[in-house]
Amino acid sequence: MSRILIVQGHPDTTRPHLCHALADQYREGAESAGHDVHQITVTELDFPLLKSQQDWEHGVLPAALEPVQQEIKWAQHLVLIFPLWLGGMPALVKGFLEQVARPGFAFEYQDNNPLGKKGLTGRSARILVTMGMPALVYRHFFRAHSVKALERNILGFVGFMPIRETLIGSVETMSDKTRLAWFRKLRRLGKRAE
Repeated sequence: MSRILIVQGHPDTTRPHLCHALADQYREGAESAGHDVHQITVTELDFPLLKSQQDWEHGVLPAALEPVQQEIKWAQHLVLIFPLWLGGMPALVKGFLEQVARPGFAFEYQDNNPLGKKGLTGRSARILVTMGMPALVYRHFFRAHSVKALERNILGFVGFMPIRETLIGSVETMSDKTRLAWFRKLRRLGKRAE
């Protein structure tokens, strides 16, 4: 059985969104298969945005994020869920990742290695992104640029491997039948911890 951490990155908690329902479906599938699942809701955490490289490298991690780093260390599989906003992840999610993926935790500088030493190897990840545009348009016309950057420049850089993605498009016009099909798929992914 796997230890799974779901990171809910939808910034709006004033009402339920598809991201919340998808996280619930994944969690239900994972727990039904006996996996140990924890969840973090980014918008419930109190942390400032980083404003300098000096602060990122040498500043004190906000107290609200200390348990988050422990949860990431605990997890064998990370599921990061967020909506596509202006072609990328919401600023809150980016700010969260900048805070938790600090040197000394997510990676270590090494003089003889320009890429440093990865600090979070041995973990897999799934990125789940919802969007208003068709997913095929985002994937092929826009080349899924922001998701690819997240995979390569953040998660891959610190050691997550493999990294899989689920892109769910046309959410505003999605039929009930399609929504239920996505729910079934997320439950299956949860059961398999992937």
